[in-house]
Amino acid sequence: MKKKQVNAVEVARLAGVSQSTVSRVFAPGPNVSEKARRRVLEAADELGYRPNALARGLIMNKTNMIGLVMRNIHNPFYPEILDKFTKGLRERGYHILFVHTENDEIEQDEISQFLEYNVEGVIVTDALLSSNVVSHLLENHIPVILFNRYIKDSSCHFVCCDNYSAGKKIGEYLLKQGHKRFAYIAGHKNTSTSRDREIGFREILGQQRIEPIIEIGDYTYEGGYQIALRLLKNDNRPEAIFCANDIMALGAIDAAKSLGVSIPEDVSVIGFDDIAMASWPLYSLTTWQQPVDEMIEVTINTLLRVIDGEEESSVSTFLSGTLIERHSASLSKS
Repeated sequence: MKKKQVNAVEVARLAGVSQSTVSRVFAPGPNVSEKARRRVLEAADELGYRPNALARGLIMNKTNMIGLVMRNIHNPFYPEILDKFTKGLRERGYHILFVHTENDEIEQDEISQFLEYNVEGVIVTDALLSSNVVSHLLENHIPVILFNRYIKDSSCHFVCCDNYSAGKKIGEYLLKQGHKRFAYIAGHKNTSTSRDREIGFREILGQQRIEPIIEIGDYTYEGGYQIALRLLKNDNRPEAIFCANDIMALGAIDAAKSLGVSIPEDVSVIGFDDIAMASWPLYSLTTWQQPVDEMIEVTINTLLRVIDGEEESSVSTFLSGTLIERHSASLSKS
């Protein structure tokens, strides 16, 4: 037989307080005296009471739930991001309502859960937002913040690595190595992350009248592997390959090894993100480390300020990263 669920009335009766006092004890913030709080918590513990978070949210019009949309869960970079967001929000008394989208662009029906559960804000990581979806969320007073990307002329807040500057610095680094022939394996051509990395990279190479080969790898291991395989079979193969993320770079390294092409003696490979696998001795990938912890902290703080009405205009934040030198691009070609 299912055990009868204890309600707030029973807790109030045992603690000798009103039901509203019980509700305030389990709401965020110092809403009752310490003496009353202790009595309520002791009574709740004795009775085995667990407050219904959704019901409390409806009553108080504050659910303490944040929606988070993610597309590429197969890229190790993003599950790590999800874990860090979950922990960071939990420390502030919030919970995540996670939505995985299989589409490049978030569909209208995919945000229905956010409206049904009355989330207080939405974080979008690696998916695209149409103006209609943004408008629908904002009409329902749900602020949106983009993580690790931005949309031009959008009303969304965003926090992003300075990908343009990173692309330039990677280009400078490879030129100093003495390389003459370059390739860039891009992610998705319609994302700001890949686009800005490419623009910065090409700008620096252009100063030396060098035009890199550009290929689209869709941010996947298979994409990086197949493109690198094709490029490295060419007689005029590139001396350096810059990949828009680490997963593609790992694919490129494996492709080189399968052909007997030595890294970095024959070709240098650089990635982007600094995922855990990048430091594995098997790869020892030189890469651009995004300031992930700082980006997440700024994203959470910005969104909570917007929710509290402390930010009215759109907040745009670019943060710098760091080049991590390992063995996949460390030998001079000069």
